[in-house]
Amino acid sequence: MGARPRFIADAMQGSLARKLRIFGFDTLYFRGGGDPELEGIARRERRLILTSDKALFAHAQGRGLRAVLVEGRTDRAWLVSVLRQVGPEMNALMGKGGASRCAVCNGELEVISKNEAEMKGVPAKVLARHRLFFRCSSCSRLYWRGRHWDRLRRISSSVKTKALT
Repeated sequence: MGARPRFIADAMQGSLARKLRIFGFDTLYFRGGGDPELEGIARRERRLILTSDKALFAHAQGRGLRAVLVEGRTDRAWLVSVLRQVGPEMNALMGKGGASRCAVCNGELEVISKNEAEMKGVPAKVLARHRLFFRCSSCSRLYWRGRHWDRLRRISSSVKTKALT
């Protein structure tokens, strides 16, 4: 599968898809269409299917596709479930290269200057508190390491610890 797994999440896994993107994983979110279309994309693009649908999971595996049956009721539980099933290579990468994917569209983030962030409308208070800014190369959404950044780092750390136990 390579060093960094690539995913396709079914319609029930939108929150998980966003979290995986935030942690730097290329994750498509498949909202529309049927299971055969999702499986076709997974096969063509060599993506691992993320689903809590037992029938889709079994069918995908029966067709030779890699799939993860996502278990749990919270973001943390879902992440632990994925890490345990994908394996140690994913656990080692969790949180590394963070802020490399747009949480909304999966586009790649690029670092931009503080001046460019200011021109794009980042509030003055944010500019005064932060030095590092990112822009999505696909949808132009802006990001910076605000308060949520520390919370996400704690989630990453606790998920990695739980996945190893």
